[in-house]
Amino acid sequence: MTALPASRLDRLAFDQSGVLTTRQAVESVGHATVRRMVRSGRWRTICRGILATTNGRLTRDQQLWVAVLAAGRGALLAGATAALESGVRGLQAEPIYVLVSATRVPSGLLRHLPIDMPAVVVHRTTVLPDDHIQVGRPMRTTTPRSLVDAAAWARSDDDARVALAAGCQQRRVLPGELREVVSVLPRLRRRRIILETIGDLEGAATALSEIDFVRLCRRYRLPRPDLQERRVDASGRLRFLDAYWREWHLHAEVDGAHHMEVRHWEADMRRQNDVWIKGDRTLRFPASWIRSRPDDVAAQLRRALEAAGWSPPAQS
Repeated sequence: MTALPASRLDRLAFDQSGVLTTRQAVESVGHATVRRMVRSGRWRTICRGILATTNGRLTRDQQLWVAVLAAGRGALLAGATAALESGVRGLQAEPIYVLVSATRVPSGLLRHLPIDMPAVVVHRTTVLPDDHIQVGRPMRTTTPRSLVDAAAWARSDDDARVALAAGCQQRRVLPGELREVVSVLPRLRRRRIILETIGDLEGAATALSEIDFVRLCRRYRLPRPDLQERRVDASGRLRFLDAYWREWHLHAEVDGAHHMEVRHWEADMRRQNDVWIKGDRTLRFPASWIRSRPDDVAAQLRRALEAAGWSPPAQS
């Protein structure tokens, strides 16, 4: 085998964060040079078939490259891993998720990864259109596809909703982009929950607490509120109301932990006073109550709506 110029190896090592397959290295500099570099300790054998041109613990970028190269030809970063690489914050960094075509059998190299590597989870798919692939280093699925897969592969339904909400709240995707991905994945796990969550996000929910609030209203047969309603307060400032029933002039705030901080608490009181001055009723609930005390929250909402003139729908 004729070795190629070392400059090719330098470029390849730079592009792949210093991680190479043994085949790539041999094709670049030949068997003898590869053996010499490993024996001298300048290079490190990660596992059978994978080398690092650096020493020390693997960096995050190197871990991602090891996962993709070990999974074999055509492997992509996917799910929460790819979403994190696209800039979505707040998702779990481990395990590393990789996607391969269903026509391929993942490489056996994944069974021999070193201890400084996170677990690598490989999923197979029969549906991977070109427009679901994002150019990157390593290659990955697009943000909408990544978030939909992250929701499908999540440990719980709540984690699935968190992934979808995070992408929309951080303006990394639009709900419609998520819906387009779901439309071409007919066998998608959690399909009903994912579509329901996308519907809530299309209704302006931007956080898990807001999604839970809408689900609570649906469960207790209460009218659906408008979310993130734009209002001008008594002092002329633009405000956003968490949940607002315009017909009955009822406003509900769902308070997360940050509302307990003094500066947020004072701002919330000022906003609530402005809402009252405008003539609306205001209810406030800790976000934790939406899950832990849904009966109490629904009962208070029902009483406030009825006091404002709403009539419950007749039982069918």
